[in-house]
Amino acid sequence: MIGAWLRALGQLGDPRLRRPVLLGLLAAAVVFALLVGFGVWLVGLAATGGGGWLDRIVSALGGVAAVIVAVLLFGPASLAVAGVLLDDVAAAVEARHYPFLAPATPAPVWSQLLAGLRVALRVLVISAVALPLVLLLPGVGSLVWLAVSAYALSREYFELAALRRMDAASARALRRRHRFRVWLAGVPAAALMLVPVANLFAPVLGAAAFTHVLHDLGLGARRA
Repeated sequence: MIGAWLRALGQLGDPRLRRPVLLGLLAAAVVFALLVGFGVWLVGLAATGGGGWLDRIVSALGGVAAVIVAVLLFGPASLAVAGVLLDDVAAAVEARHYPFLAPATPAPVWSQLLAGLRVALRVLVISAVALPLVLLLPGVGSLVWLAVSAYALSREYFELAALRRMDAASARALRRRHRFRVWLAGVPAAALMLVPVANLFAPVLGAAAFTHVLHDLGLGARRA
């Protein structure tokens, strides 16, 4: 599964990925900025408004907390971006590594966007449930969050990639048949989301890596 991520990373300089990489960076940056802004707004609501030392402490700690929460929630939010970019990224990956495959039949752009938003909301709820553990128990909570996020991200990235070449029921059955290996492939995705700046590449890298995972596990495609 690590090999899938290494191949995805090695293709970042591919001219066929230039457009999705640039669009992905821009969209991911906007998503991250919105998450930080939302966190700062919540901190403002929590302030007492008296202007005293308590407000200053809340503002200082709240600003840091807003960034941390934005980083932790960036993963699920980025799935909406990945849903839109997936077809271009997967097509570039298949053209380079699997040129013998028949052309895929991707869904319309609006359908990909809706699918990305739907899975992003689902993963966001899962991550939000695990988030209090991270804030209250930084050590154990972080490991729990990483494991839960790896499961959620791997499930959705894999099924988004699989839907280009099979129906939803087949995609789910394939993922369940290889659930542990798919989860392992999700661990780098969850870890990457925690690294500022690098996490902006996560939508493209995730889409590319799970295209490889799909072919390695599901379609039996040999690497070129």
